[in-house]
Amino acid sequence: MNYIGVREVEVAVVGAGQAGLAAAFHLRRTGYRPDADFVVLDHSPAPGGAWQFRWPTLTYERVHGMHALPGMALTGADPARPSAEVIGGYFAAYERRFGLRVHRPVDVTAVRDAGGGRLAVETSRGTYAARAVINATGTWDRPFLPRFPGQEGFRGRQLHSARYRGPEEFRGARVVVVGGGTSAVQQLLEIAPVAAATTWVTRRPPAFRTGPFGAQEGRAAVARVAERVRQGLPPRSVVSVTGLTMTEEVRRARESGVLTRLPLFDRITPDGVAWDDGRAVTADVLLYATGFRAALGHLAPLRLREPGGGIRMAGTRAVRDPRVHLVGYGPSASTIGADRAGRAAVREIRQLLAGTPADPADGRAAVPAP
Repeated sequence: MNYIGVREVEVAVVGAGQAGLAAAFHLRRTGYRPDADFVVLDHSPAPGGAWQFRWPTLTYERVHGMHALPGMALTGADPARPSAEVIGGYFAAYERRFGLRVHRPVDVTAVRDAGGGRLAVETSRGTYAARAVINATGTWDRPFLPRFPGQEGFRGRQLHSARYRGPEEFRGARVVVVGGGTSAVQQLLEIAPVAAATTWVTRRPPAFRTGPFGAQEGRAAVARVAERVRQGLPPRSVVSVTGLTMTEEVRRARESGVLTRLPLFDRITPDGVAWDDGRAVTADVLLYATGFRAALGHLAPLRLREPGGGIRMAGTRAVRDPRVHLVGYGPSASTIGADRAGRAAVREIRQLLAGTPADPADGRAAVPAP
């Protein structure tokens, strides 16, 4: 469907991953009507958020800490199926069950101040005038590729982990995996049995979590990320402060030497990587599992960033423009944090839009609790 002209809505939700769907659920449950009062815009081709792009060999049983969307559990999933299929199907069923009417594929190109208290949400299907925006665009569209001296002269292949599709393309190759996160470890463990050689390099020594990780530890990790956001600094991911999970597979890989880590190299040579102390490793492939950055370019016209490079937040609200709420950003960039952030954003938006009916008693039909 092509939209002509400007449509007025109360809230525009940008992104339909975990955080965007959680926010849409809480909007509908509160009494806002899909397409009439709020719209959900997603540029991905199908339900599933970033999960639909995960590599096929990442099975559901290897996904760490997938928290259910509000109101509907993920049950009966085959642990051997690709996580992209399991979670993509779950998100699709969720959208149908709660009638969230996600519009896709829709590219949001810019969000601007439209005057009169409204924000102009410019998209590939026309413009929406919204009184508030819940931004849930995540990070998948902004893979981070570090720069190194000599990088342009490397004769082998270089790719980011976002383009990783499984171990077979690395069979017989000498592979250097760069990065200390979960994706780096998972992909290295898959590649090692088929590659001629693997080398793991990280900027900092990796921290493996062997003890319990309960609610108290989780709150402490989220608090560390939240403090950066309050200061207007670019957020670190929650996973980066929780450490790597010490599974039995990881333990065996450490004992066998696959997860023996080297410090980050100083330069890239035509045939591999090298350190200033004289060490060198020959490589056919450099695989950068170096993470992602928040995909917020469409918000640039609002000038929300602080001198430190991040967006300073008060709860889910951008301090520089309280009409804009970020979910799945900073401390809410986890599957459990996304639900909480979506609920909090809707609560704050109801307060912002005080005077606009948001209660069933005011004439809207509430979505009953499932």
